[in-house]
Amino acid sequence: MARYTGPTSKIARRFQDPIFGPDKALEKRQYGPGQHGPNRRRGKQSEYAIQLAEKQKAKYTYGILERQFSNMFKKASRMKGITGENLLQLCEARLDNMIYRLGVSPTRRGARQLVTHKHITVNGELVNIPSYSVKVGDVVGVREKSKSLEAIANSLAANSNSFDWLDWNPSGMEGKIVGVPTREMIPENIKEQLIVELYSK
Repeated sequence: MARYTGPTSKIARRFQDPIFGPDKALEKRQYGPGQHGPNRRRGKQSEYAIQLAEKQKAKYTYGILERQFSNMFKKASRMKGITGENLLQLCEARLDNMIYRLGVSPTRRGARQLVTHKHITVNGELVNIPSYSVKVGDVVGVREKSKSLEAIANSLAANSNSFDWLDWNPSGMEGKIVGVPTREMIPENIKEQLIVELYSK
């Protein structure tokens, strides 16, 4: 199963955005990685470089590799509506992202692990595919045997986020997808139009 396993702080510093969650390294060193540090001369970036960086940022944020991301863009471009918004909606519909949004895990990496280790159900059925796409009306929950896991309990206790398109039931440890998020509802700092322009070249 392919996924990025490299250093997260270096990536977060490259984009100057805590895309993997709070990062002390990013707070201490608010400049890009590299042996020359903040003294490195960084010339003006080309239009292509800016667009490419935005695509890379989106891929790292959602934990998606190139071929999968490219296929998602093709699917988004065939859908009705704005292609960039469709792309983000497809990213948000991933099962690992839903687990993260519901607060069952504090990070998408942790959510991915919960899914692959068979702690998560969709409509009562075990699903261990992080890229599984959930639909409106689906109920995503924690498997009965996994409800006592300390990591899940701690994450839910610390979670203060709520989203209009998700309805969380704390007693049953399950959430229902009640709608499709609009761009304004998605908090990620991604300029999706740059990604559309890049793939449209």
